[in-house]
Amino acid sequence: MATSAPLWLWIFFVVSVLAALFVDFVVLRKQGAHEVSVKEAINWSLVWVGLSLAFNALLWWAVREDSGDVALANTRALEFLTGYLIEKSLAVDNIFVFLMIFTYFSVPAAYQKRVLMYGIIGAIVLRTVMILVGSWLIAQFHWVLYLFGAFLLLTGIKMWWAAGQEPDLESNPALKLLRRVLPVSDKFDGENFFTLQNGKRIATPLLLVIALVGITDVIFAVDSIPAIFAVTSDPFIVLTSNIFAILGLRAMYFLLAAMASKFHLLSYGLAVVLSFIGVKMMLIDVFKIPVLVSLGVVVAILAVTMVLSLRTAPKLPKAEG
Repeated sequence: MATSAPLWLWIFFVVSVLAALFVDFVVLRKQGAHEVSVKEAINWSLVWVGLSLAFNALLWWAVREDSGDVALANTRALEFLTGYLIEKSLAVDNIFVFLMIFTYFSVPAAYQKRVLMYGIIGAIVLRTVMILVGSWLIAQFHWVLYLFGAFLLLTGIKMWWAAGQEPDLESNPALKLLRRVLPVSDKFDGENFFTLQNGKRIATPLLLVIALVGITDVIFAVDSIPAIFAVTSDPFIVLTSNIFAILGLRAMYFLLAAMASKFHLLSYGLAVVLSFIGVKMMLIDVFKIPVLVSLGVVVAILAVTMVLSLRTAPKLPKAEG
């Protein structure tokens, strides 16, 4: 698992993530349960994006200083930016599923923030393990890249056909299993995960929601992590671009939840992105598509999809009178 990042940058990254989570938890506790406004979501999104870009600049400087190779530093910084954008893009699909889960369980807006916070921590731990294992597999068995590529291509095709269809959460096997294993109360008890009912300690619907959010992230991580390996095999770039994208997921959720209906075609764009990355990975030993080209293709696909979504968004009926 060769990486161009010096040891001190690994340490700095870990400390930075822990510090960011600590600050986020402190702010969350001080604010208490409350509904996140669009303005607050925009401000936090700008903070997380700014921190990610600042880290990318630090990565460029560290690689240049450590190797003395400006071209290598440019390549690593571009790989981080591309991986970050891909992960951010694929996170949109996560967000739409999170929105469906919250709507299905009628989770009050004031409680959603805490659920997403725990979901982010679980995602960071899970993806770190998956990325390190994936890096080892690719280093030992190069042909795994072809499997990843084929999987992404098939996933993209499947996502295209499923786009626009409402998922049936009631028939979800994970939800059925959780309900069999856990007795669940019929109402929320604040932000508590357990409550007393008839003298017995049972789970609240909020615990089910967190479990489903975690399961959803596992499913989407299987798609998004191989996608970044198509950009770079450097485990540091894969890990950091992934984690920085996840750190801003909560703010991104509240931002997109307010405008989900305006980007109704985005799932089709994400399907094309996954298919493109899958093909890119399968052709890696035949023709290596430059990182800059990959970045341009991903940006173009997302831009076109968003513009088409805005132009074809259903118009609300005008109020009479």
